This record gives sequence, C-alpha cells and structure tokens, in this order.
Amino acid sequence: QAQLVESGGGLVQPGGSLRLSCVGSGFALDYYAMGWFRQAPGKEREGVSSISRSSDSTRYADSVKGRFTISRENDKNIVYLQMNSLKPEDTGVYYCARYWTLNPTYVSLDQGIYGNWGQGTQVTVSA
Repeated sequence: QAQLVESGGGLVQPGGSLRLSCVGSGFALDYYAMGWFRQAPGKEREGVSSISRSSDSTRYADSVKGRFTISRENDKNIVYLQMNSLKPEDTGVYYCARYWTLNPTYVSLDQGIYGNWGQGTQVTVSA
C-alpha cells in the first residue's frame, strides 16, 4: 500500500531552521512529482513547494521564496523541505503528497491534482 510519512516538524524560534522529510513506501517515488503543502490554524491548506520527477524543476509559493528549498533523493524515496529564516506565519501542519506524471519536469502547487497525502507534521514558529 502506497504511503507517505512526514517528519521533522517541531517548535522553533523566529529566524530558525527546520528540515522536513517525506518518506514514501510501497511505490517508486521517481514516477511522481511531489509537493509540500501546509495548513495554518483557521486557514485553508495552501501549496508551499513542488519538485519535478527529475528535480530539474521546482516551484515555490511567493511567501517562501528565498527561504525554503525543496529537494529529493529518488533512490531513497525521500523528499525534503529545508526551511530557513522561519517566521511565525509559517506555523502550520505540513503535508506532502504525490502526483503521477509522465512529464519529468512537471511541477504544480495545485493541491487538487495530488493524492496519497501523508498525516502531516506540525511546525510551530514562536518565541
């Protein structure tokens, strides 16, 4: 059974860093574009970052550009989200999800096309 499991969340002070991991099991990650999404308290879930199958293409929400970096290791079935210069508004539950595509450079922040959502990992940025 295909599954995604996120980890790496926690409590961090503003300006700090965290690295989130998303481990896939039961399927080969390299057939999928991958995305990170987040949901802040009282808000709708939003797209944060996406990476293509080949890692040649990435996309970021404007709110995280220059601070977050998405990467992947297909041989280990892992996707990462390095988050630097964290702000209180980055607080939320972070989810990863996958999108099957033949296009090795496809990326998207449209959460409607993604599936097999993980359970999420909580990120709290607070002094």
